[in-house]
Amino acid sequence: MKKRAIVYCENQFGTTDGKTANGLIREPGNYTITAVIDSSKHGQDAGMLLDNKWSGIPVCKDLEDALIHSGPKPDDFIFGIAPANAFLKPEERKVILQAMEAGLNIINPLQEFLTDDEEMAAHAKACGVTIRDIRKPRPKKEWTLFTGEILKMNTPVVAVLGTDGACGKRTTAKCIEKAFMEKGYRPAFIATGQTGLIQGAKYGFAMDAFPLQYLIGELEREILRANKQEHPDIIIVEGQGALSHPAYASSTGILKGARPQAVILQHAPKRKYLSDFPFAEVPKVEDEISLIEHFGKTKVIGITLNHDGMADSELEDTIRRYEETYHLPVTDVLKTGTDKIINALLDFFPSLKKAVVS
Repeated sequence: MKKRAIVYCENQFGTTDGKTANGLIREPGNYTITAVIDSSKHGQDAGMLLDNKWSGIPVCKDLEDALIHSGPKPDDFIFGIAPANAFLKPEERKVILQAMEAGLNIINPLQEFLTDDEEMAAHAKACGVTIRDIRKPRPKKEWTLFTGEILKMNTPVVAVLGTDGACGKRTTAKCIEKAFMEKGYRPAFIATGQTGLIQGAKYGFAMDAFPLQYLIGELEREILRANKQEHPDIIIVEGQGALSHPAYASSTGILKGARPQAVILQHAPKRKYLSDFPFAEVPKVEDEISLIEHFGKTKVIGITLNHDGMADSELEDTIRRYEETYHLPVTDVLKTGTDKIINALLDFFPSLKKAVVS
């Protein structure tokens, strides 16, 4: 049975920093989302705000309003903001404490671990609720270095990388997973960030909570574990940041730890500067492709777009222009579907054409 949850996203719903909330509205996974908190957009439907699709999930002005609109008391309070500094503001701490007092368990995706916060831990205990720190890693003594065992694995691996952070890599990866499932294949999704884990991903971890040398081994471990337990036809790895990004190194770890034979590149054409880093320009698509293929000894076989800020006609023109320029299949999985990417993967991995489908 799915848990019911309120998602907090004050002043950020529908923005890049609201990506955890955005992702949970589009794909709630193990949850039923009862309300979103964002006073700047209250009174609207969450799905209509994101994708012009009715979801029945109200955007509320505060916790009290969200509880009223939720009907029966939800199970969890999910902090749905993913700020660059990953730490709570005083007003955010206050609303989390109020959520505890309302009897809601706390789902915390930040680098600031609330189970290590004396005030938070004591308040949760007094209120009879729990705190789950999504990014908190396993004990250090259990961390693993890269073993090279993945080099012996025959299962196809595709990574969805990007030209920036918060540009839709996880959304695209999940859409590809869903499309393969609908065709009767057995895909395995590897989450590498907080939103995928909240959604209920069976395999994965929050990569940015680990030192680089260990995150490579930890990613290899999760892929090998998924391959052993699921016997998948294909493994889909969620990307993080961008290989060229001046501040993030996770894409380096993904290429080293996952060893993907193929890569899908996610790009936001209207974005001129990196999210949260306005001093750095978004790289050119051709430059990112060249960097990924050279560094990762892999092949970019498709491009997926983020339509933020684009009219449908502009998106269609951009898809057509990109296909002519890069000689690759191009789509926006939310607007024009996944067929081009699925077909590209079927063509690239002969084993998929031979896979037994149910």
